[in-house]
Amino acid sequence: MTKKRDIHVVPHDDFGWATRLEGDKQVSSRHRTQEAAIDEARGVAKKDHIEVVIHRPDGRIRDSDSYGNDPHPPKDRKH
Repeated sequence: MTKKRDIHVVPHDDFGWATRLEGDKQVSSRHRTQEAAIDEARGVAKKDHIEVVIHRPDGRIRDSDSYGNDPHPPKDRKH
């Protein structure tokens, strides 16, 4: 069984923000705002039951949300 790849929201030099599946060199989608990129990534994550990893403008990880295979009750109580 292959491990599902997380989706990352990353800064994009030419466009603002982008989504990229873990391990891919090319971006999946480009967006003018981080909020739009996060919305797109969450939709993909919910459909594919993967994690969204949100990066800061400097590339460091800011936050992450999991959309599948969480324990019940979830350990992550921030959302």
